Amino acid sequence: MKPAFKFALKTASAGAAACFALGASAGTVTIATLNNPDMIELKKLSPAFEKANPDIKLNWVILEENVLRQRATTDITTGSGQFDVMTIGAYETPQWGKRGWLTPITNLPANYDLNDVVKTARDGLSANGQLYALPFYVESSMTYYRKDLFEKAGLKMPDQPTYEQIAQFADKLTDKSKGQYGICLRGKAGWGENMAYGTTVVNTFGGRWFDEKWNAQLTSPEWKKAMTFYVDLLKKDGPPGASSNGFNENLTLMSSGKCAMWIDATVAAGILYNKQQSQIADKVGFAAAPIAVTPKGSHWLWAWALAIPKSSKQADSAKKFIAWATSKEYIELVAKDEGWASVPPGTRQSTYARPEYKQAAPFGDFVLKAIETADPDHPTLKPVPYTGVQFVGIPEFQSFGTVVGQSISGAIAGQMTVDQALAAGNAAADRAVKQAGYQK
Repeated sequence: MKPAFKFALKTASAGAAACFALGASAGTVTIATLNNPDMIELKKLSPAFEKANPDIKLNWVILEENVLRQRATTDITTGSGQFDVMTIGAYETPQWGKRGWLTPITNLPANYDLNDVVKTARDGLSANGQLYALPFYVESSMTYYRKDLFEKAGLKMPDQPTYEQIAQFADKLTDKSKGQYGICLRGKAGWGENMAYGTTVVNTFGGRWFDEKWNAQLTSPEWKKAMTFYVDLLKKDGPPGASSNGFNENLTLMSSGKCAMWIDATVAAGILYNKQQSQIADKVGFAAAPIAVTPKGSHWLWAWALAIPKSSKQADSAKKFIAWATSKEYIELVAKDEGWASVPPGTRQSTYARPEYKQAAPFGDFVLKAIETADPDHPTLKPVPYTGVQFVGIPEFQSFGTVVGQSISGAIAGQMTVDQALAAGNAAADRAVKQAGYQK
């Protein structure tokens, strides 16, 4: 790692390590984050940071996921400096770091114990060997199911289900007269909403976004089969209004007992197993994300991380905050407040070694293995020119990925056919990579 931490604020204290001293750079740190339970908990516990650092005030801007992405992208590309800390992911961090838009993370204090942070997480938030964000939580994807409903119906969930089995289970467990739906899945449009999940379906059905020459593949038989399966399954066995449901909406449906199964982020396990937050805490089981023709790319890898834009005027205070928010100390605070099952997962090896965590989180070792086995460098059956399991690691993806997500959401809502959605998506993806010069 490079020895110096460059602050945007020219008047910052000379030694980088000095930013962790209590008297460092007074001011307000504005944090852009998303409205999910883990981030709301961070805001709730943040007075502990302000109490220990009376010279730093935290200003929170909490946004819906798609809006957060738009606001953060606009801020970072224009250098407007609205935010001192941004909650961004494994998609943005390496790209923005490479472009010089983020402050490199260097000279963390020894007690931060960077080597304790899961290597997959560190690697995913680095570019050219330089770390550009600290992981707040890391996730893969998995299958959640109601053990009581499976038992009552005489069904058994395998450790590694296939999508064919998932469809059969969903058919048997749907009882719309009781408000019970066989499956809940993301239908809400967005590259990080329905297309994060949808891309894993495409991957395991043998598809890919682009071939090796950057020709879009959305009209391929694999995409058609995968998306037809996904759309039909939601229409037949999903809840009403599925085209508007993202992670948060499905989490509410699952935790209130409306879904027999849900395939989504591993981070939800901590909430579903928390008796204070979930009506099914003692009834939820888990299995691997389903597979079809290949296990490749069937489960994603994602980190929500805290980064400091180069345009921040409070870089030293911001660094102090993100180090606290991703520390062992913060994990202990969440454990005291919400219980060990609800601590931010996937970030620290030491969390998984804790007897308290093992007891409270029966899913812990499973989740860590899912995170460590997801392979963004080889996400598909056929070779591809990009990295990323549930996204294409190029700047243009957030634009065309969202366009495709809107089309797929339209197909779920019955506004167009799957073929029409994929033809529109293929044209958008092809146009984007042609204009950007990827196709030779």
